[in-house]
Amino acid sequence: MPKTAKKSAPKKQARIKPGKKAPAASADELLEYYRQMLMIRRFEEKAGQLYGMGLIGGFCHLYIGQEAVVVGMQSAANDVDSVITSYRDHGHMLACGMDPKGVMAELTGRAGGYSKGKGGSMHMFSAEKNFYGGHGIVGAQVPLGTGLAFAHKYKGDGGVNMAYFGDGAINQGQVYESFNMAQLWSLPVIYIIENNKYGMGTAIERASSTTELYLRGSAHGIPGVKIDGMDVLAVRSAAEKAMKHCRSGKGPYILEMETYRYRGHSMSDPAKYRSKDEVSKVRKESDPIDNLRQLMMKHKTTTEEALKEIDREIKALVTEAANFAQSSPEPDPGELYTDILVEA
Repeated sequence: MPKTAKKSAPKKQARIKPGKKAPAASADELLEYYRQMLMIRRFEEKAGQLYGMGLIGGFCHLYIGQEAVVVGMQSAANDVDSVITSYRDHGHMLACGMDPKGVMAELTGRAGGYSKGKGGSMHMFSAEKNFYGGHGIVGAQVPLGTGLAFAHKYKGDGGVNMAYFGDGAINQGQVYESFNMAQLWSLPVIYIIENNKYGMGTAIERASSTTELYLRGSAHGIPGVKIDGMDVLAVRSAAEKAMKHCRSGKGPYILEMETYRYRGHSMSDPAKYRSKDEVSKVRKESDPIDNLRQLMMKHKTTTEEALKEIDREIKALVTEAANFAQSSPEPDPGELYTDILVEA
């Protein structure tokens, strides 16, 4: 009998391991990453307080714990690049440079918000900052981000789209349609999978037959890597490589960020599907802000007083944003009929 041809095992893409070496960044850069992550953390903590007071209605999904992902990615971006994400979007807005006052006013449904108080937590945009929204439909932002990448290529502006989505969206069919189209047309898009281990309350192992999410583009020839998403320097390093790949015309790239959210899926989620010990262990060992703080102190790139001053500045900014939101008027009822049609 003829011998059966031996099938070769699928080739895995590279895996980037957590950065444990001396920081490959200047002292000013490290402080800026720290400042941005702390701003997101404090802003989200305040948003949680306002939600508890009944000042934020509807759903509210906090980004606490995942700050290193978007800050690391934005550190490798330029003014042309675009961003689109899901409903866990406040951190992305702040990292894109959107005004905390406008973001908080939108959360509270006020006229001074980025979507005039009509979008709330999950739906606000800023064309000026190239931020094309949080989107409430799971996975819906992925084809939209692919379209933004097509626009970058069509216009020849050198931009790259960063399309963020979670492990809970990875099994959506539209994700793979987007992968196919992006690779077929060599579109400049980085698909950033924020794998925080739970899609709503379901552990990824219960929802996905394969949990190496960075390999999901293999069938289409899209390269991907897995990153320690709790390490802002590891994220930045991976982002730079992915940006170079996309800007050189080689098509899309996948970055799977292993990260973790400390709060529930939304403010209405008590998160009883995981233990307190699990959460506290991640906080103790992998918190992105604490670890960067320790790194800077270890290499003497800053001082304790400088970090305390940053904390004071950010608390003041967040308080100002909350006060602005609460003093901003509610939208006029007539706004129900505006911004629903564009005549071209």
